[in-house]
Amino acid sequence: MSKQVQEAYIVAATRTPVGRAPRGMYRNTRPDDLLAHVLRSVLMLTPSLDPSSISDVIAGCAMPEAEQGMNVARIALLLAGLPDTVPGMTVNRFCSSGLQAVALAADRIRLGEADVMLAAGTESMSMVPMMGNKVAFNPAIFEHDEHYGIAYGMGLTAERVAEKWRVSREDQDAYALQSHLRALAGTNNGEFEDEITPYSITEHVADMNSREVAKKLRVVSQDEGPRSDTSLEALGRLKTVFAQNGSVTAGNSSQMSDGAGAVLLCSETALKRYNLTPLAKFLGFSVAGVAPEIMGIGPVEAIPRALRQVGLSLSDMGWIELNEAFAAQTLAVIRELGLDPAIVNPLGGAIALGHPLGATGAIRTATLLHGMRRHKQKYGMVTMCIGTGMGAAGVFEAL
Repeated sequence: MSKQVQEAYIVAATRTPVGRAPRGMYRNTRPDDLLAHVLRSVLMLTPSLDPSSISDVIAGCAMPEAEQGMNVARIALLLAGLPDTVPGMTVNRFCSSGLQAVALAADRIRLGEADVMLAAGTESMSMVPMMGNKVAFNPAIFEHDEHYGIAYGMGLTAERVAEKWRVSREDQDAYALQSHLRALAGTNNGEFEDEITPYSITEHVADMNSREVAKKLRVVSQDEGPRSDTSLEALGRLKTVFAQNGSVTAGNSSQMSDGAGAVLLCSETALKRYNLTPLAKFLGFSVAGVAPEIMGIGPVEAIPRALRQVGLSLSDMGWIELNEAFAAQTLAVIRELGLDPAIVNPLGGAIALGHPLGATGAIRTATLLHGMRRHKQKYGMVTMCIGTGMGAAGVFEAL
């Protein structure tokens, strides 16, 4: 018997402040603890909901090993105090893992297989390095030219995009500065307050005089990445780090980061049963492949597919969260698709706010949904490029 197709609504979305890696505020904080925190927090936003009604917790993680291994979704939901009856699943589509989790959760609801789902993402780039603790490419990749691009470092793919789409160093640095300025303005204006649940960090401080170790509690409520001391001059002095005569620097690339985000989705039946008010409706999701050596251009393929799927056009979009893996690829995507720069990352992006890999999709979903409601935008999108040559895009309608 076929299930009834139904709408998937988002009723709550929250995130931690994002910390710099590897020596930032979360350097000693486990990613499963960050994930547990946002799972608890998103449920606190919906106190009328019965947690035992959650059909599944799906969490994205780009490097699911070590401190964020062992099916971190299930570990974190148990740490969060959810009922033992609630299962958990970890998914990995690299940088889009958090958005993929939202899409998979929405699909379960839209197919009529679930009424309440939790989607999330977590990543600690302080504890688990880029590409994991053991890098072991299949040797066959290096034997076939068409697959060689998979082994490219992310920075080299950005250099390829900058060269092919003629994105200058000056344009990249100017865009990076804009990201910081927008993020700083958003922070100062309280734009992130609705989406952030503060996190309490316990630090151990040694007193050499008393020879005792004291515990110090510090509550963090703002992102650590935006820099008020940056400028075009400072960015221009940075050396390229991926190619000797290149244009990609640490300053015009996304920051390595730690963080987590969570999104609660429900069917219309659950909305009525628990008297919930939706933030938005999930409309659709698409993912597409591109050549690995120009992976940053992935959204150029994914965005049109997602829009066709939901019957909308770029002109309908009022807010686009385009993950700034690199300024080069972000500008290439904006120019190739003719996106309106004013609605792309109006509060800054990953260059300033950070990119905790598998958590980013869930985090930017929270930013999008709260931002659209505040600024009365009807349609919005979260999109990003993905390592090994892919792009993803998810479309939402604010309610």
